[in-house]
Amino acid sequence: MPAFAGAIVTGFGLAVVMAFAFAVTNGLHDAANAIATLIATRAGRPLPAVLLAAACNMIGPLLLGAAVANTIATMVEVSPSEQIAVIGAGLTGAVVWNVLTWLRGLPASSSHALVGGLVGAALVADGVSAVNWGGIEGWRPVGVWGVLIALAVSPLLGFWGAAGLTRLSLRPLGRATTRVLGPIRKGQWATTAWLAFSHGSNDAQKAVGVVAALLLANGSIDSLSAPVWVTLVSGAALTFGTALGGWSIVRTIGSRITRLRPLDGLTSSTGSAAVILVSSLIGAPASTTQVVSSAVVGTGFGRHRAGHVHWDIVRKIVTAWITTLPAAAVIAAASYPIWRWLA
Repeated sequence: MPAFAGAIVTGFGLAVVMAFAFAVTNGLHDAANAIATLIATRAGRPLPAVLLAAACNMIGPLLLGAAVANTIATMVEVSPSEQIAVIGAGLTGAVVWNVLTWLRGLPASSSHALVGGLVGAALVADGVSAVNWGGIEGWRPVGVWGVLIALAVSPLLGFWGAAGLTRLSLRPLGRATTRVLGPIRKGQWATTAWLAFSHGSNDAQKAVGVVAALLLANGSIDSLSAPVWVTLVSGAALTFGTALGGWSIVRTIGSRITRLRPLDGLTSSTGSAAVILVSSLIGAPASTTQVVSSAVVGTGFGRHRAGHVHWDIVRKIVTAWITTLPAAAVIAAASYPIWRWLA
């Protein structure tokens, strides 16, 4: 840590700062999703919900290891002289796009932004050979294709998981009296904590992965095993982003996609948390934004009320997902010459 403090004005130091800035914007986006259904269904107030998410965000990356970090850290394979510039430019693309979509209240994918940024910068630096395209090895995603497959599959699992849980829960609870609302709302607190924990275990590790790659390129460490302080600072940055509050995104997820009842909030959070936790365990980067948004739509299908889903909002969200990767890549490619000069 002291060695890094002395190098803060270098390209390496600025790239590390940018990695933690990415974690902050990730918190603005994805941690907001973790508490959206809790607030939308009036099961919890904003301040306690943010504090809960912040605490669980910190615990997640400390307890579940670095499988996701290792996946992220090996997506691009550039020459040592190019590595700091490529990662710095890639992070710039991701951070700029995250801020732009946050300002518009669009729940875009921070994971797609990071992948797009790193790939865009690597292509400019060393061409197609600089990208580890990879695939699936066993159950573990490897390289860009592996990450993209994981990012494509996880929203589908979130959708069908939430739809199935909603349909199953309606059988015993569909005509229950209002007395069940108390236990359901208490259950929402538990599933929100689980979702925030899963989010921290997956998303904080993305920042950990790029910082580990930077430290390795700088000669500060001799493997991709990041020091504990990197995990702690990444978790704190994610928590800070959560505390800033992505309230426009909370409103989009919680009320603009479809009307959510307490039971819907419980089933969507449960399905989302399960998908993201499993993704973390196998090293698959998942987008909390995509999984939670898909799960909320899934509750509408589970209630046989697809007509109540605001499809114009869903269309805007999907458009943001599709444009995120190329947009972040273009921003990263444009900023690469600056980073090359700094490095």
